Amino acid sequence: MSENQKIAELQEEVAKLKEALTLAEGQSQEHLAGWQRARADYSNFKREQEKRQQEVVEFANAVTLAEILPVYSHFKLALKHIPQEQKKEAWVEGIIQIGKQFIDFLKKFKIEEIKTIGEKFNHEFHEAVVHEEKNGFESDVIFEEVSPGYLLAGKVLQPAKVKVAK
Repeated sequence: MSENQKIAELQEEVAKLKEALTLAEGQSQEHLAGWQRARADYSNFKREQEKRQQEVVEFANAVTLAEILPVYSHFKLALKHIPQEQKKEAWVEGIIQIGKQFIDFLKKFKIEEIKTIGEKFNHEFHEAVVHEEKNGFESDVIFEEVSPGYLLAGKVLQPAKVKVAK
């Protein structure tokens, strides 16, 4: 074989290797892009699963807390009925401290009471049980709370039942 033939064969081999390299580079870019998409899809899936799991936990907490709220409401009602002359007694102050602990417990779970008396009636947060004339209150202003309402992380868990001025 002559030197020119060897050079021609080598050039042909180099051309084939360059073509194979170009093809391999193209395939590696495809595989890299596919891997990156799969990684992004997995990351999104993982984030969605964590969000769903958090929603399930929040829902379970809401169900449990919804069972506790009537107890707290009755506790508040009982506090209102303590005779004035007993309000400075030690046992009453202890009961009031329990109420403060209850409030801290509810705050820990992002539960807050819906404001009522003196507030403008809002059908998203309040349920009107009575509309009546009331001196000293403008129309559509709440003058009495029948039962408290609660928000869970800003969403209504239980609307407040109120009396509204006409």
